[in-house]
Amino acid sequence: MKQRWKLRKLKKEVCQVRKCQERMKELSDEELSHLTVEFRERLAGGESLDDLLPEAFAAICEADWRILGMAPYDAQILGGIALHKGYLAEMNTGEGKTLVATMPLYLNALTGKSVILVTVNDYLARRDAEEMGPVYRFMGLSVSAGGEEDAGNEKAEQNKLQNAEKKEMYAADIVYTTHGALGFDYLLNNLVTRAEDRFLREFYYVIIDEADSVLLDGAQMPLVISSSPRVQSNLYGITDFFVTTMIEDEDYEQEDKAVWLTENGIRYAETFFQIDNFYSEEYFEINRHVTLALRAHAMFEKGDAYMVSKDGKVVLLDGGTGRLMDGMKLRGGQHQALEAKEGVEISQENRSVAAVTFQNLFLMFPKMAGMSGTMIDASEELRNVYGVKVLVIPPNRPRQRVDLPDQYFRNKEEQIQAAVEETLELHATGRPVLIVASNIVDTESVSRKLLEAQVPHNVLNANNASWEAQIIKEAGQPDAVTVATSMAGRGTDIKLGKGVEAVGGLAVIGIGRMDNVRMERQARGRAGRQGDVGSSHFFVSLEDGVVDGGNSKQYEKYIEGKRRISRRKLKKIIDKSQKTGEEMAVMSRKRSVDYDKIMRRQRDLIYATRDHLLDGGDVNQEQILQMAEKNIRRFFGACESIDKKILSRYILDNISYRLENDLPDTTSVGLPEIEEYLLEKVVKRLEDREKNLGVRDMNTFIRVAVLSAIDNAWVEQVDYMHQLQAAVSGRSTAQRNLLFEYQNECFDAFEKMENTVFETAMRSIMLSNVYVDAERKLHIVFP
Repeated sequence: MKQRWKLRKLKKEVCQVRKCQERMKELSDEELSHLTVEFRERLAGGESLDDLLPEAFAAICEADWRILGMAPYDAQILGGIALHKGYLAEMNTGEGKTLVATMPLYLNALTGKSVILVTVNDYLARRDAEEMGPVYRFMGLSVSAGGEEDAGNEKAEQNKLQNAEKKEMYAADIVYTTHGALGFDYLLNNLVTRAEDRFLREFYYVIIDEADSVLLDGAQMPLVISSSPRVQSNLYGITDFFVTTMIEDEDYEQEDKAVWLTENGIRYAETFFQIDNFYSEEYFEINRHVTLALRAHAMFEKGDAYMVSKDGKVVLLDGGTGRLMDGMKLRGGQHQALEAKEGVEISQENRSVAAVTFQNLFLMFPKMAGMSGTMIDASEELRNVYGVKVLVIPPNRPRQRVDLPDQYFRNKEEQIQAAVEETLELHATGRPVLIVASNIVDTESVSRKLLEAQVPHNVLNANNASWEAQIIKEAGQPDAVTVATSMAGRGTDIKLGKGVEAVGGLAVIGIGRMDNVRMERQARGRAGRQGDVGSSHFFVSLEDGVVDGGNSKQYEKYIEGKRRISRRKLKKIIDKSQKTGEEMAVMSRKRSVDYDKIMRRQRDLIYATRDHLLDGGDVNQEQILQMAEKNIRRFFGACESIDKKILSRYILDNISYRLENDLPDTTSVGLPEIEEYLLEKVVKRLEDREKNLGVRDMNTFIRVAVLSAIDNAWVEQVDYMHQLQAAVSGRSTAQRNLLFEYQNECFDAFEKMENTVFETAMRSIMLSNVYVDAERKLHIVFP
């Protein structure tokens, strides 16, 4: 009911756009393009974007027709209005979402603020910017494309664009990029040490293409930038050996992608490592490494989650696309634990220096919208996490695709054999067939059987997104047989070749129950584009990955044919497994959001402080003295007694390399007098430095010293929080509130980090070698 009411309201605005189009058709090219200037003047005069919408949409629709030869139809205009209003618009595959985006992007770009469209890969970002760019430029707006094929790489130094180039890219009126590149750019933008090196504009409006893939499927793990190496741990080997001696259900338990030690397992670990409390702070590293090793053996299967290359490297696999994720590493030491498991050389573990989840990244935009072919099934989660509503846009033409009932099988062999037999029957009629498998192994099995039957075909579980998209694009030609993973070529339409409509259109065959209903709907939606005829048919079995992770131990008697099982029971087991998997994925994403909320509070405070300093904000003498006072009191608290030797050491390490003969008699004066003496030393040191440098350079020096102290301490804090997440995941046995424990420990760590910042900043301000050269350049050598 609500959906219909919202659509009726938006359809009235479609009518207004159509009325304005009559006037646009009469304008010359020069008059049409000049409307951008007029619209901006009207915005400056007090009109709102909603006021301008009918005319602005009509103008860009006319530009689309004149430049591209494509005239948006009502469903596309309706989708464009929904995107401007901040909805997540569900539009069927083939409805022309790339063209839809031109309307809200143009309208919101009139504000002069940051307007960005993000999509799932570099190829799509560049393709869409290249295809739609001429329209924006005709209307007087600039457009740019960003994103790199390796945007997901953890290493910041692999980012190919320099800050100056990025600044130019993000300065464009409309930016097309990938969600990964945008996330890493946000983090890198907050790692610069000079104000002029920042390149991002303040976020304003974003459209997320393939929104369910980005906001849900791609949001399980945070983006992490790593840099300086950690001191290499020697615990990976011994903890891996320890885990191989453990017995499931006795020493550890596993359920729904989680694993933890039992009480027996904890006692065994304490005996093995000769420690008295497995969860005490002093044994944090042993706890963490045991947890990582246990996860490596119980939760990461070779050939599914990763593979070992010929040169002995653990390479991650994207389970959805089948792509090798070269250069990507699991964080927090998990990758090194996998290397220990496989007996290959353990790579260097790097520190995490910055991190953000996609959830929190996109919540920074005041206006967020998205579009995809499949979102309504996840509307509740999207509303709860992102505060946005899903609106289903009716297709331009009624759907003719026939979705056949699923077929159920006991095992993988019967399932694939049946799917291949149906493929051969369809292929014999000349119909194009797209076989969509839920994992890489299944695509290879199908390919072998097709080769045995001498059927030419393409297999898509490759690395190059551009090549994938081109092959998917041709999958609708007569006699074409294409085997792909569920995500391959996503964002690319399949147009039917000559004569295909007459023989029944594209046939989609799905192999394996997929992780969620959305992915299955996306696969089915490859057929029946724009009212074309077509069909979809899924073949599922007890050996599908959604059933006990593909292990299906409890169903072995059915799989091996030792006991009979009805189709009804098969359906019940598989459907329940998929539902459970979906619920666990939702919980996992919620957990990721909850953990990042804790980090977000700290990150926002640190980034705000950095921005204040980068923008010239001063640290006044009162603040410096407060830092000094806190440092001195912590020093007093750590000492059982104060004598002249200890006092001299503190002065040399924290205030001045020169000692004066005026030390107070520590045997006759109290701590308040000693504190006052030390603060006077600090004030005298500050006065001397300011006299030598001048007020301006002194302020610059203090800003740089404090910024450096913050950055060094924040790197340690981010790295610790990521190590802590891995460690607390193994504490499930005691029925503890893991999030509460993580929050408390992060809060304590933040307090310690603040103390470290104060100590490091004061040492830098007091002891750095700082001078101004003949060209008035400030030089600082930190102690």
